[in-house]
Amino acid sequence: MTQPVLSPSSAPTTVQPTSQIVPTAVTESSLLPGVNVLLEGPTGTGKTYSLGTIADAGVELFVLFTENALETLLGYWTDRGLAVPSNVHWHILPAASANFATLEAKSKMVLDYTQDALYKMSDNQRSVHNQMVKLFAALVNFSDDRTGQKFGPVDSWGPNRCLAISTLSGINPIAMSLVIGNKPIRSQTDWGIAQDQIMGLIRKCTDCPCHFILEAHVERELVLDSIKVTVSTLGKAIAPVIPTLFSDVILAERKQSIFSWSTANPFADLKTRNLSIAENIKPDFKQIIDKWQSRGGRLVPGVKR
Repeated sequence: MTQPVLSPSSAPTTVQPTSQIVPTAVTESSLLPGVNVLLEGPTGTGKTYSLGTIADAGVELFVLFTENALETLLGYWTDRGLAVPSNVHWHILPAASANFATLEAKSKMVLDYTQDALYKMSDNQRSVHNQMVKLFAALVNFSDDRTGQKFGPVDSWGPNRCLAISTLSGINPIAMSLVIGNKPIRSQTDWGIAQDQIMGLIRKCTDCPCHFILEAHVERELVLDSIKVTVSTLGKAIAPVIPTLFSDVILAERKQSIFSWSTANPFADLKTRNLSIAENIKPDFKQIIDKWQSRGGRLVPGVKR
């Protein structure tokens, strides 16, 4: 929203004597680190689109795409005929895709080997499945695809910046690929190692002083004769743990053409520190930033220790 321009007062300005002039105060550090938001929901519920409201709230936005949803983010502005603001940056993690020859070889392994042999098999070309390493490298020194500028390690940023990862669903397969490469069958140990990679990433991101938003899709499970909505990740072991790391867990919803957020859906494990417990919340991060600021948060590079 365009801020009104205040006209200067016509009253004369009183000039203080030189001895009474107070030097400009140094910008104070924020009393609070940034918020950690898990924004989960089915495909098509406006999760990526709503990230634009972070930039509108005056926070410098950095989006790491593990799935190519850049068009959706830019559409937040371009759909309204607006220019993408300069405080928006992004980095797309290139998708690792197997060619048909690789898929053929994998199918032949399934055909030619016993299940026990497939379990014990290792991929001697596993080193090429390095997307997870590239993901961490992007966080060690965030490179903006828009300008080519590098912004240093994410864990050095303050709450004047926000890291958003879109999405956890894109992280899941590359974490597993890091462990098994092109092996057709995953052992229980493989699952555990891949889950540890995901949890290590999320724990570190939620421990950073900057704001952090993780987009995630959801799964529906039958629990005690009722449907439970859970975050979609590798296996069931870490799905209940992931929400505990966030200050706000929000369910993105769409009813016909109306997009909204919920913090009150009884079928999902939701929580809120910066929103009311309600349905049909406007999908706008500014209200979260406003509440955070009212409690001592400041959009500055440093956090008070």
